[in-house]
Amino acid sequence: MSETGSVHYVCPTALGRLHFTLHDERLVAIELPGRAGPPASRPARSGLAGEVARQLQAFGEDPHFVFDLPIAPQGTEFQRRVWFALRAIPAGEVKTYGEVARALGSVARAVGGACRANPLPLVVPCHRVIAAGGLGGFAGNTTGPEVELKRRLLAREGARLAR
Repeated sequence: MSETGSVHYVCPTALGRLHFTLHDERLVAIELPGRAGPPASRPARSGLAGEVARQLQAFGEDPHFVFDLPIAPQGTEFQRRVWFALRAIPAGEVKTYGEVARALGSVARAVGGACRANPLPLVVPCHRVIAAGGLGGFAGNTTGPEVELKRRLLAREGARLAR
């Protein structure tokens, strides 16, 4: 996918300010709160951008909100298989990297790599995947604000980390 034809938006949510990108009438990327968004982000007010903003805001208010958006995450065939599997994990539940890997005939490290590469956090809920021994990382980090956001997202969904 080229950058040409991509449009960048920003919207406030209860989780923080989110930036997202649409390309060919599909959602292709979301930046987590606190991360710098793409340049020239514009407010999302109408059309698909308005609907994405509405659904992101709804998720910010209700952690059990289920997204229904046209998405086109860019990744390898394996990454897309992992992301599809993650969308089946309901709010309030968690799976370990190993459990997801076994279901896909893979290994935990590969699932972790796919989670790290997830361009649509929240919509593809990689925060619901944890390490066998605890929380695990989030957005490629094992400490810091991203991991605290993961902890906060799981807590507001009522997920239990003890396995």
